[in-house]
Amino acid sequence: MPTPMEPDTTPEEHRQRALLLADLGRYDEAAEEIASGLTSAPRETALLATLARIHLAADQPAEALAAADRAASVEPPALAALVVRAMALTDSHRYADAARDAMVILRNWPEDPYAQRTGAALLSESRNGQEALNAAWNGVRVAPTEAEAHLVLAVVAARLRLFDLAQRAYAEALELDAAIGDAGRDLGIVRFERRRWARALEDLAEEASLGVPPGGAPPDPEPSTEPEAPAEVPEIARPQRPVLDSSDQSAEVVRETVRYGAGGTLIAAALTAAMTMISPGISRMWAGLIGVLVFGAVLLWFRSRLTEPAGAVLARLRAGDRRLAVAAYLTFVAPVFLFLYAAIGGLAPLVIGMVLAAGGELLVVIGRRGSDG
Repeated sequence: MPTPMEPDTTPEEHRQRALLLADLGRYDEAAEEIASGLTSAPRETALLATLARIHLAADQPAEALAAADRAASVEPPALAALVVRAMALTDSHRYADAARDAMVILRNWPEDPYAQRTGAALLSESRNGQEALNAAWNGVRVAPTEAEAHLVLAVVAARLRLFDLAQRAYAEALELDAAIGDAGRDLGIVRFERRRWARALEDLAEEASLGVPPGGAPPDPEPSTEPEAPAEVPEIARPQRPVLDSSDQSAEVVRETVRYGAGGTLIAAALTAAMTMISPGISRMWAGLIGVLVFGAVLLWFRSRLTEPAGAVLARLRAGDRRLAVAAYLTFVAPVFLFLYAAIGGLAPLVIGMVLAAGGELLVVIGRRGSDG
């Protein structure tokens, strides 16, 4: 059970308790411990970054990204917050955003060994190439005696199919710290990056003989004649409910989507109507093209900005803020009438699309004024 908030319990003490619970695979209780700390320090970067790591370890990238975004909202963002956000972005398949965070890490902490090796590994996850390899080499240069720097170099090299370099780097990592071989089996989050890179190398090891057997353990010097026991899969307990309330953040994303989407539809419909004076045929072709662009842009913007599933956001709005929900649906539907105009012609589809877009934008303005009042 989570420890209740005590008057003399500091946020750091809550964080340390969460780390101990995470070491046991009890991620649910670890998250609750962080929640207790956040009641007195809701903007504490260390707590939020630790919560993001817990969710990453529990394979919950959406929840991890929500916590990481909040941790990185403090200016300037802390290194730990940027690291965990880049990992959450990668696990959410937002590779361009993850690569930007990795480049910020490499640029802002050029002589920090942890920043250089971690930034290199994160860059290789999201945008592998010569830049990532150069950064990995720099990580080794900055900290040549740290095993994790060589482990990262091995991962980056293996992703580039430089298997000879990967083999040598991994061997060096094992020589510096034999525990690297078992890093993929860790449960805790104190060395979460080490586990992530070790598991990545295990996956890549199937493509070439890197001396990294499944499970991450270093190979035995002599083959054993006894059958191997199956690796025991440790049990973990994942958080079952979100710690952070993302409803306000998601609602703001919906408002932004309505403003941009409705505005784009209004402009596109007005231009389309004006082009009918030149050529109805060209106007309809334009409407079909711009309709696809507006509709696709609205959906991509909406989904990329959310830190939780879009369906959950819309369901919550239908239950608690119907005005904003209606505005969102009007914005999604309005560009469809550009397609309809392209198919059948006539000004009626354009007028309907403009009315729907304007209605969505008006509902957002009314809702904003009502909340301000």
